[in-house]
Amino acid sequence: MTVNLMIATFAGAFIFPFLLRVCVDPLIKNFGPVGGWLFAGFVVGTCWTLNHGLSMIFQSGHAWVDMAWAAGFGLWAASIYSGDSLPKSIPTFINAIIGGTLGGFILSCFLK
Repeated sequence: MTVNLMIATFAGAFIFPFLLRVCVDPLIKNFGPVGGWLFAGFVVGTCWTLNHGLSMIFQSGHAWVDMAWAAGFGLWAASIYSGDSLPKSIPTFINAIIGGTLGGFILSCFLK
């Protein structure tokens, strides 16, 4: 992987959790549930297009990273950085990994 691809991958992985952290609360406070739909349509759609459509996140080999991983780790890191408790977050983090793995497995069973 070249330095350019590393920088593009880092930037692509950073954009989505950053916008998630900055935009969701104001949108939901101002527009209610419609704010979530606005975020999903505009921000998630734009980030998906950048990361997957324009291949901003470089993936090689068999490893696969989705924007949800970037969002999860990015928000977790931001929460720890802002002073939230790391030990209290571990059970939620583990359950999210288990739930995501189980969801992916169930989805793969239906797609065969």
